[in-house]
Amino acid sequence: MGTVGYAASFEQFHPTDLLRYCQQAERVGFGAVMASDHFHPWVPSQGHSAFVWSWMGALGATTGLRFGTGVTPPGYRYHPAVLAQAAATLEAMYPGRFYLGLGAGEALNEHIVGDYWPEAPTRLERLMESIEIIKALFSGKKVKHRGTHFNVESAKLYTLPEAPPPIYVATSGPIMAGRTGKFTDGIITVGAADEKLRMLVDRYEKGAAEAGKDPKAMPRLLQVKVSYAGSVEAATEQAVKEWPNGGMPFPKADIRDPEDFEAMAKIVGPENFKNRVLMSPDLEEHTASLQHYIDLGFGEIYVHNVGRNQEEFVRVYGEQVIPNLKWPA
Repeated sequence: MGTVGYAASFEQFHPTDLLRYCQQAERVGFGAVMASDHFHPWVPSQGHSAFVWSWMGALGATTGLRFGTGVTPPGYRYHPAVLAQAAATLEAMYPGRFYLGLGAGEALNEHIVGDYWPEAPTRLERLMESIEIIKALFSGKKVKHRGTHFNVESAKLYTLPEAPPPIYVATSGPIMAGRTGKFTDGIITVGAADEKLRMLVDRYEKGAAEAGKDPKAMPRLLQVKVSYAGSVEAATEQAVKEWPNGGMPFPKADIRDPEDFEAMAKIVGPENFKNRVLMSPDLEEHTASLQHYIDLGFGEIYVHNVGRNQEEFVRVYGEQVIPNLKWPA
């Protein structure tokens, strides 16, 4: 069986409310949580941006769900050694339930430390060097590292889980998809056109095969955006109002401030959300959309409902979507 997961949007909700939504999600059949790791919301009106690493300890203690970050960029707000310690602690406390979701990052959250925000190739270099450091520390050995971007001086993790948590990497391009298959444990991506998803999976599988892994056994995580409401009009209005960044058809990694996104939101209309956010009151349509991604080969699908009606969304998905999905044997 695969997993339908709940995407916890820290940009939109108080962490106490998100904890309650996740507890409800577990009761109705969601199997995992993917929690965003932001310092800022996308736009000021989203209103929140709590520290996800504090919250995940509470999630582990009050549910039996698997969980992880979707995603954390190493090397800006967090030195890779500190991330390794945080991840090892959660996996030690909740064995087999935590995954470390990593990504290259966005200026919105990472520029706050005041360092130069690098171009995309450098961001990917930093990500791969961070993964090297984190995996070395997961071994339990003392680590010394002098790299292009990071230094580590005589670091050793003393609290370790029986087995290290898996490292999953968010990617949307062919080069990083190949690296993800070769050097990490799983891929995270977002809903997109079929041809793009097939390309990413193909590159991911080739990278895994090059490393001597079984590509078919490698995890594939997908996050999808939906706007569930009582009518098409309400679902559309909700998406435009609550998640305008989801309709912005341009790269966003270099934009620094929520106020800048707010200004750009003025040019976003309903037409910009086509094929980006499923805006529908029809739960059969929601089921068909998730089933399509399952048929494409994704074993974990995390659903982010962009509206404020989280409890209603969780309830109806538990009643009318999750039970009707067909997973490969």
